[in-house]
Amino acid sequence: MGRTRVTLADVAAASGVSITTASLVLTGRARELRISAEAERRVRSTAQELGYRRSTVNAGPRAGRTQTIGFVSDTVASSGWTGDMVKGAVDAAYRHGFMLFVGESGGDPVVERALADAMRDRRADGVVFASMYTRTVTVPDGLYDGPAVLLNATPATRTAAPSVLPDEVQAGRSAARVLVEAGHDRDIHLIGAGPGTCDVPPHGVAAAERLLGLREVFEEAGAEVAGARWCPKWTQEHGYEATADLLRERRPKALVCLNDRLASGAYQALTEAGLSVPEDVSVIGFEDHPIASWMRPRLTTVALPHYELGVRAVKVLVDLVVRGRGARVPMTHRVPMPVRQGGSVAAPRG
Repeated sequence: MGRTRVTLADVAAASGVSITTASLVLTGRARELRISAEAERRVRSTAQELGYRRSTVNAGPRAGRTQTIGFVSDTVASSGWTGDMVKGAVDAAYRHGFMLFVGESGGDPVVERALADAMRDRRADGVVFASMYTRTVTVPDGLYDGPAVLLNATPATRTAAPSVLPDEVQAGRSAARVLVEAGHDRDIHLIGAGPGTCDVPPHGVAAAERLLGLREVFEEAGAEVAGARWCPKWTQEHGYEATADLLRERRPKALVCLNDRLASGAYQALTEAGLSVPEDVSVIGFEDHPIASWMRPRLTTVALPHYELGVRAVKVLVDLVVRGRGARVPMTHRVPMPVRQGGSVAAPRG
């Protein structure tokens, strides 16, 4: 009988460290994350004792599939929206007969590379590289070694990996239609960015696309966007400050807040000014953050479909795995963002 192959996971377990730490040590990158000399010595010694050899998966043809998928996330996978994305990915993987391995990088490029290598070391059939917020990413070299899909991310340079993204342009259109259909055609103000698609915070991929959709529908309907307040961060504090500053100059009929935390801050500023939502001012947001359901009245918002994003990413990846590298697949897959109706939009008075 042949000798059982020693895996990176075996070395990590025997050394008492994580797979990421073991991978960093054995690829010569221990000092990049200041891994202790003792841990480095222990991992190298254990690897030698166990007879571990780094996988050379790509040196020749693979002997069948392992029915496993790697999922590398930049955020804690058990929290909030990321948890929903992972759940969607897990459920989709199960339905297709695959197991999902999840790793968290904290957004650290060194850890991202280590995790990508670790997933390939475990002979994962493919890897989903996920971002909590839509952003442009540098794709780790390890993802070029086999099928990969970018989730909620676009590549900084050209890559063969397709992207699965929320349809933010459509979301902007939907938000604008909610206001137009309620009768709003003037005194509409944007909170967070705009009015141009270039007037966005750094790395504001979602902002630019939301503004594009908003502007398209407003222009078609002949609705006036009277102004916009740029915010360096999309937090409740900045939403409050931007709205309070606006109210010192004029009273809007409607506010389009580029996310729900901005909308929460706007609510507070409106309340302090003696104005009611939606009787005096209509407010709409984006993302369907948990805070939206606690606002009174409940915020009308356009939801980020985190669960569906996870499902779609795995489906696209499984298609690549099953059909092989030569498979022709669209490079960008857009997932619809549904409107979550609340009580924050009404016909304008007067």
